[in-house]
Amino acid sequence: MWETGEHGGTPKIAGPLELDGLSLTLDAVRDVAVCGRKVRLAEPARIAVKEGRRQLDALVDQGGTLYGINTGFGELASVAIPREELSDLQKNLVRSHAVGVGEPLEAAQVRAVLLLRANALASGPSGVRPKVIDALLDFLEAGLHPVVPSQGSVGSSGDLAPLAHVALALMGEGQLLGEDGSGSRSAADAMGEAGLEPLCLEMKEGLALLNGTQVMLALGIEAWLRGRLCAKTADVLGAMSLQPLMGTCRAFDERLMELRPHVGACDSAANLRRLLERSPMIDHHAHCSRVQDAYSLRGMPVVHGATRTALRHVGEVLETEVNSVTDNPVIIGGQAISGANFHGQPVALVLDYLAIALAELGSIGERRVERLVNPHYSEGLPGFLVRRGGLNSGFMVVQYTAAALVSENKGLAFPASVDSIPTSAGKEDHVSMGMIAARQALAVARNLEWIQAIELLCACQAIDLRAPLELSEATKEVHRLVRSVVPFANSDRWFQPDIEAARKLIASGAVLKAAERVVGNLL
Repeated sequence: MWETGEHGGTPKIAGPLELDGLSLTLDAVRDVAVCGRKVRLAEPARIAVKEGRRQLDALVDQGGTLYGINTGFGELASVAIPREELSDLQKNLVRSHAVGVGEPLEAAQVRAVLLLRANALASGPSGVRPKVIDALLDFLEAGLHPVVPSQGSVGSSGDLAPLAHVALALMGEGQLLGEDGSGSRSAADAMGEAGLEPLCLEMKEGLALLNGTQVMLALGIEAWLRGRLCAKTADVLGAMSLQPLMGTCRAFDERLMELRPHVGACDSAANLRRLLERSPMIDHHAHCSRVQDAYSLRGMPVVHGATRTALRHVGEVLETEVNSVTDNPVIIGGQAISGANFHGQPVALVLDYLAIALAELGSIGERRVERLVNPHYSEGLPGFLVRRGGLNSGFMVVQYTAAALVSENKGLAFPASVDSIPTSAGKEDHVSMGMIAARQALAVARNLEWIQAIELLCACQAIDLRAPLELSEATKEVHRLVRSVVPFANSDRWFQPDIEAARKLIASGAVLKAAERVVGNLL
């Protein structure tokens, strides 16, 4: 389930979000998808949409061949369609393309799709009537969420199959998720109960609803938001693990960072310095004979920072895509211009990058878990972080789970965008597989939350075993938070509920917020 905001709870929202097709942010997508923020079409955008429709009507009145408006689609583009059948053309397009399979998207993900598709149409060049955008926003307002299967998109011409399921529901012919997010109900029945009329598509409008990257984008934004939180949390967890492992802060020296000034690494090192400030546990062994720590400890700024740099680039690309027109053809200056704005390659590439970057964050975190549980590395901690080892297995198999998740992420990080299978009789001869990239990136992000939960539990267990040595103030606050929901393990118990409780603390942003109460907002 998509969590409610970076720091948990419902974000404070000033008022309804006004869509203009130009200024939607990734955080605003979350506010609408998860927190139910209201949305309306900005009046200047409504005027632009009407003008786009007027230009389209004028083009059709002039005659001539207009792809997807008075012709068939893809390989069938050479088939002319009579004026009286242009509405049927659009309805048939939607019906024939609604062929997705697999698990349906969650309600919050569908809400993101509805919002993103409305925004992509809001600047006008798609040539739809304002009524089409209003229909998408009416579904958001009424809490009507089409059943959108997650498989079946090759990412060009956009997410055709999943978006067709959205359009089918707008027509009153599809299925909607049940009110509890499970099962399904008739779109026609649900729309009747909500007082909404089925949308009767006119020329070009089915094509405009289907051409676009909004499904891969919705899942990609969720993965990015989860990943952004995990990247900040990684510094907190690293600080939690470093202390009971008797590590040093020397590798985070600002002067060292300035010699290789990657912004992500500098930010991560600055966070670690603040999080570890005045740590009695660090000070206790400040003059020991160990010269340097293992890479998973001293390399935290470099590795965490590289993921941060990736996240910055991915966020920039996703926000550009959010505010782009991804239809085909588009109406510009009274002309219908065909291109490939729907092609998912820009999104697919960065989502593959995102999956790789988040997988690496989990990989280094698991190595810290191994150092905590392994008595050959843990500087005197009991093996597997439990007293009376042998009778108790402690966190032995907890680390196995982290290792399994890291291994799974390695497979998920194989780039989907390097593949292409031609479709539509070779007319669409290069496709992006962007939806697969999005699903993989989101799966990696979710696995990362579990890996981080395991590091958090192991670090807190190790910290307690180091008593009476104390932590820095920031990490002490995090330890206190964890112990409010997960007790110290004196002996073996059922650990899976502990892992889930820790994951919720991470995914809700509670862990990050606890540290920031002491040191202020982390970079």
